[in-house]
Amino acid sequence: MSIDLPEYVDGLPNIAGREKDLEKAISAAAKEEVFRPEGKIDFGRIKSACAIALHMHQPLIPAGGWDLKTAEIISNLKYMMDNQGIGDNHNAGVFVWCYKRIGEFVPQLIDEGREPRVMLEYSGTLFHGMRQMGLHDVFDALKRATCDPNYRRGVEWLGCPWGHAVAPSTPVQDYRLHVKAWQQHFAAIFGVEALQRVRGFSPSEMALPNHPDVAYAFVKTLRDCGYTWVLVQEHTVEQPSNGHGPEQKHLPHKLVCTNSSGETAEIIALVKTQGSDTKLVAQMQPFYEAKSLSRWQLAGKSVPPLVTQIADGENGGVMMNEFPGKFMDSVREASGSETAFMNGTEYLEYLFAAGIKESDLPVIQPLHQKKIWDKIKPGAGPEKLAKAIEECKKEDHRFHMEGGSWTNDISWVRGYDDLLGPMERMSIAFNRVLTKKGLKTDDQRFRNALFHVMSAETSCYRYWGQGIWVDYGKEICRRAEEIVAKDYGA
Repeated sequence: MSIDLPEYVDGLPNIAGREKDLEKAISAAAKEEVFRPEGKIDFGRIKSACAIALHMHQPLIPAGGWDLKTAEIISNLKYMMDNQGIGDNHNAGVFVWCYKRIGEFVPQLIDEGREPRVMLEYSGTLFHGMRQMGLHDVFDALKRATCDPNYRRGVEWLGCPWGHAVAPSTPVQDYRLHVKAWQQHFAAIFGVEALQRVRGFSPSEMALPNHPDVAYAFVKTLRDCGYTWVLVQEHTVEQPSNGHGPEQKHLPHKLVCTNSSGETAEIIALVKTQGSDTKLVAQMQPFYEAKSLSRWQLAGKSVPPLVTQIADGENGGVMMNEFPGKFMDSVREASGSETAFMNGTEYLEYLFAAGIKESDLPVIQPLHQKKIWDKIKPGAGPEKLAKAIEECKKEDHRFHMEGGSWTNDISWVRGYDDLLGPMERMSIAFNRVLTKKGLKTDDQRFRNALFHVMSAETSCYRYWGQGIWVDYGKEICRRAEEIVAKDYGA
C-alpha cells in the first residue's frame, strides 16, 4: 500500500492525521509472516535461542534558551552535546554512536555470512530530537539495516509510546494516542512496509498496568493498533491459578486481562527475565544462558526455549564500551550453532509454523490480580472493584495497583504530586478537545497540542522527580494547556 507520509508537517513530526490509512495497511499485512521467509535458521535443529532488545530514549526539554518560559524545546541529547562540562554530558557523542551502530553492525555481520539478530525500540522524542540535531547519518544507517532486503531480517523494531509514557499512570486515552503517534512517525521515517513488520511492543520502563481496567485498556490498545505480542518483566505477571510467577519463563505466554465490566483482552507475551539489564545484555548473558539450555516441551512438541532480555542501549560504561565486541563475538559464535540469535516475531513465526497454537500457551495476568478476583467476579462493576482493591490494601501492605516495572523500588505515582497535578489538568483539558465533534487529527493545531502533551508525559520527569526535571515537566504541561486553550477554547 502506497501512503505518502512526509516526516515533518509544518515543522512538527508527522504524528497524527493518517490513522485510518495506517490501520488498513497494518491490517492488510497482519497474517503475513515477515521474518521466517527470509530467515536462515534451522528451527528444528537448534537447541535454544536468545533474543536481545535495545531501548533508546532521550526526552525533549525546554532548555533551548535561558528563560524557561520561552526556551525552545530541544532534545536532552542536544543539551548534553552543548554542555559537555556538566555531569556525564561528555558522553553525548558516545550516545550518538550507540544510536547508530546497530545500523552498521548488522550489515557487517551479514556480509560476513553470520546471522545477527537484535530488536530495537527508539522513542518518538529521540527520533525527533536526532533529526532536529541534523544527525541524518544515524537515520541512514538505521534505514539500511531496517529496509534493505539483504539485511532487514537482522533487525526487528518494537513499537512503544511516542513520548516514553508509563502505561500504569498515563490516562488510557492519552496512551493510545502515544501508541498511534509512534506508528505514524516511524512509518514517515522508515516507510509503511517497515511499519507492517513491527509486531511486538515494548512498554516504557517495562511498566505493565495491573489495575484490571487499566490493564485491559492497555492490551486492547495494543491489539487495536495491530500488535501481536508484548514484552513483559517476569516479576510483573502471575499465574491466575496460584498468583506465582511464570514457571517456564523462556517460553511465550498469553497475557489475559479482564476488566471490571467482564470484558477480556489478550495478547502474546515474551517474558524478560530479571537482572541488571545493561550489564547482562552488554556482556551477552542471554546468549550464554541459552547455551546451557536444551529443547523444552510445549503442547506435546519439542521447541527451543528463548532467553529474552532488554536493556538501555546507550547508558552505562558496559553498554557503551563492552557491548560492541561482545555482540560481534557472540553472533559469530552463535551463527550456525545449536544456539541461535532470534528476534521475537521471528521466533513466534517459527513456533506457529511448527504447529503450536496461541491457545497452547500458558496464561498469565498482571501482578496482584488473583487477590482481586478471589474477592469479586469479573463483571462485578467498577464500584465493587474499587472496594475489593481497598480491602486488599488493608490486608497486605505489599499490595498495590500502581503497576509493575523493571524495578520494584520506584513508584510512578507516589511522590510526584507536584508534577502529576499539572499533568492531570493538562490531560483533562486536552481530552475535552478529543470529544469535540468533527475533530480533525490532521489539523496543525491538533498536532501541536498532541506534540506538547506527549512530550510532557515522558517518564523522565517522574523518574528524576525533583529539581530542574520537575520544572521542565511543569513548563511543558503549561505550554500544552495554553495551546489547547488558545486553539480550541478548552
